[in-house]
Amino acid sequence: MSPRRECPVCGSTEFIYDPRRGEIICAKCGYVIEENVVDEGPEWRAFEPGQREKRARTGAPMTLMIHDKGLSTDIDWRDKDIHGNQITGMYRTKLRRLRMWQRRMRINDAAERNLAFALSELDRMAAQLRLPRHLKEVAASLYRKAVMKKLIRGRSIEGMVSAALYAACRMEGIPRTLDEIASVSKVSKKEIGRSYRFMARGLGLNLRPTSPVEYVDRFGDALGVSARTKRRAKEILNEAIKRGITSGKGPTGLAAAALYIAALLEGEKRTQREVAEVAHVTEVTVRNRYKELVEKLGINVPI
Repeated sequence: MSPRRECPVCGSTEFIYDPRRGEIICAKCGYVIEENVVDEGPEWRAFEPGQREKRARTGAPMTLMIHDKGLSTDIDWRDKDIHGNQITGMYRTKLRRLRMWQRRMRINDAAERNLAFALSELDRMAAQLRLPRHLKEVAASLYRKAVMKKLIRGRSIEGMVSAALYAACRMEGIPRTLDEIASVSKVSKKEIGRSYRFMARGLGLNLRPTSPVEYVDRFGDALGVSARTKRRAKEILNEAIKRGITSGKGPTGLAAAALYIAALLEGEKRTQREVAEVAHVTEVTVRNRYKELVEKLGINVPI
């Protein structure tokens, strides 16, 4: 229902949907706003997960993470019949041959072969970085656009996949550093950076610089500090951003320094080495950013 819709009797915008009667009713006066609403759900009911799987007549939803978007048939790897009994002898050999031809038919040309390999690499890297499914879909969409615009030609598949994943992380507000992407990739940090700049230029991606605040929660969890300390670190960084102190400085180093200061202020002291290891920066970087924040924000840190 549209959020602007109002009850013609009392003007309320709160409604109740009754699926049994197919009616939408005003929550305040009980006036029936709409009737004979079509239920788009299944006509059957399921009381356990097994029943739901058996009664469902549709397959998995479309996904960009599979080269053919999951629209083709897939033969199960288990050698069992419809009743769950093991298939033996000649039929097992026949089934394996069918499975082999099915795999070959799903990938028709070099473009599909490229996409299948790239998306399997993307899935592996995202799994190692523990990234959510929606982010993988965004990265797959970026890579597909790069293929359509012929940006992949002459470049390594791994480099462009890593670049797509890095760009998707920035777009979705779940930033990962180039070092973290490189740690699960088969190419160097330098190659990923080069591929990312080329992809961003080719696809017209205008991504804002990553804010150091976005790294605080993840680094704070790795250090085992309290929510109070993380909140304090965010306050320090927001004030620094407001005063223009963060301009031209790496976000990870700033986040690490802010967490170090906040931990000292909240009595949860962590060493500069511990903070530097979590943020994948050097102790010198943490020390320099720490001095800048303390001096320019006038913070009195207990010794």
